[in-house]
Amino acid sequence: MTPDILLAAGAALWLGVLTSASPCPLATNLAAISWLTKGVRSPRLVFAFGMLYSAGRAAAYVGIAAAVAASLMSVPQLSQFLQSHINKWLGLLLILVGMFLLGLLDFRFAGGLSSAPLEDRFRGTGLWGAALMGILFALSFCPVSAALFFGSLIPLAVRYESALALPALYGVGTGLPVIVFAWMLAAGARSLGAALDRLAQVERYARLATGGVFLAAGIYMSLVHIYGIAA
Repeated sequence: MTPDILLAAGAALWLGVLTSASPCPLATNLAAISWLTKGVRSPRLVFAFGMLYSAGRAAAYVGIAAAVAASLMSVPQLSQFLQSHINKWLGLLLILVGMFLLGLLDFRFAGGLSSAPLEDRFRGTGLWGAALMGILFALSFCPVSAALFFGSLIPLAVRYESALALPALYGVGTGLPVIVFAWMLAAGARSLGAALDRLAQVERYARLATGGVFLAAGIYMSLVHIYGIAA
């Protein structure tokens, strides 16, 4: 593997972790797992619920990303056009996503899935219900997850012509924090609240750091690929 591919793989994995650890998806994940496992006393079963919920959520992200990236690359003329201009657009997208992560831009959109009715429907449906619930909750994008997914992962997958590998790494990243929390719930960790507070602080600094890196990288790519300023 070339250094560029390894860097892209690491970026896709990190984007997934950052997506799952962002406030909106994190709150949804914890509420869903807590609700699904309410009354379940077996630690192994609690962990299994968390694993399948995480797998369902990751599978949804992978499916959407792979479908979008593959469709963009399936038409030869469109694929060639994207490949010749992706660096210009990627620079601008990185600037916009970086500004959003830094809090310099804000956007909101209506819609999304209401978690309470779904929780009522899927509670008691068993392990496969947890996986299906994860899939449906993943489709309810919030501004942060939408920016990271559509503004960063999809262009990255198109840029490196990776309709499966990079989305799969992103999906793995989205599942890691959920699996950790499922394990903590299964272990009955009393320090879960404190761990969540620390994660919220880490997520904030990680988001700001990622936003700064995205902004700097976007400016650099724009200068090189749009204005022709040599490195």
